[in-house]
Amino acid sequence: MRIAVIGGGPGGLYFAQLWKRRHPDAQVDLFEQNPAGATWGFGVVFSEQALEFLRADDPDTVDAIAPHMQSWSNITLDLRGETTEIDGVGFSSIGRLELLKLLQQRVQAAGVAPRYDTAITSLEQLAGYDLIVAADGLNSLVRRAFEGDFGTSVSYSANKFAWYGTSKRFETLSQTFVETELGAFNAHHYRYAPDMSTFLVECDRATWQAYGFAERTVEESKAICERVFASTLDGHPLKSNKSVWRNFPWVWNEHWWFKNMVLLGDALHSAHFSIGSGTRLAIEDAIALVKALEAERELSAALARYQVARKPVVQKLVAAARASAAWYEKFPEHMKLGLMDFAMSYITRSGRIDEARLRAMSPAFMARYEGSRDVRSGAEP
Repeated sequence: MRIAVIGGGPGGLYFAQLWKRRHPDAQVDLFEQNPAGATWGFGVVFSEQALEFLRADDPDTVDAIAPHMQSWSNITLDLRGETTEIDGVGFSSIGRLELLKLLQQRVQAAGVAPRYDTAITSLEQLAGYDLIVAADGLNSLVRRAFEGDFGTSVSYSANKFAWYGTSKRFETLSQTFVETELGAFNAHHYRYAPDMSTFLVECDRATWQAYGFAERTVEESKAICERVFASTLDGHPLKSNKSVWRNFPWVWNEHWWFKNMVLLGDALHSAHFSIGSGTRLAIEDAIALVKALEAERELSAALARYQVARKPVVQKLVAAARASAAWYEKFPEHMKLGLMDFAMSYITRSGRIDEARLRAMSPAFMARYEGSRDVRSGAEP
């Protein structure tokens, strides 16, 4: 089978190396429009559960990536200068560029020679391939060419966000919520290297307009965010990498394949950054696609199998991501709560965690929360 993979992000690289490794005689050509060392954003996160799922299918890749990751076992919330920790919520992170380099090495070791600086501008360039794997991201050429056939829908979250990095080291995945005279801000921040952290700034549209960000340059916006989060950054500057304000795009496709073309990763679906599952979903899509192709002789049957097996899993995660994003769209209202009630609202926002699960998962946090609830209700200690 001759396979063309469009897109050299985590999903495309992962599929290419996995298929070639398991089928050495296959022809796999990977096309990426950017140079090998180019990427936007800073770090990506994986939950402990996501890494365990990946390890079950591909322990070698996890073993290659794990030594380059930063890990922690709790979340820190800062609400107007008051902090609390939620224990038992494990995550690991890695620089996006570092992850790409590791996957690029595995692709080359498997025998695939990626074609960087090669833009696919027309599907006619891929004539003759048996299978086209569209891992070309939110602006997928394949998806846009056949939106009606894929059943594509695109919408946008109301909040604005800008993705920065900083040399400030954060010990855990942290959330800082700040109230200013012109509106409220939230920052998602976590280290992805010993001396670097992701620092994603978010605000609602009213705050974004009050600060005039639409007319600000990237440098002017960055300077404002540095002032808003001065105490959090502790003198460290923000670093920009295409750090423009944007609205989160919700991409969904009812049909995951058409003819000999199949979608995966952000080309297929998007999940809000607040649950940190975008890279995980792309890699798991690639694994599911490989399994489906190996299970069926006919290509159409294999692509149908991929959709049937994988779609329900993704729908659950996307539903959780939408619930999480909806909470963030109202975070200025949630900030009116006391610290412990705010923390409970935050950790249960996606609907996947309730108080019973928290007692098992985060006993220290629940002891503090229930103690504060008793105080508020006037219960006897």
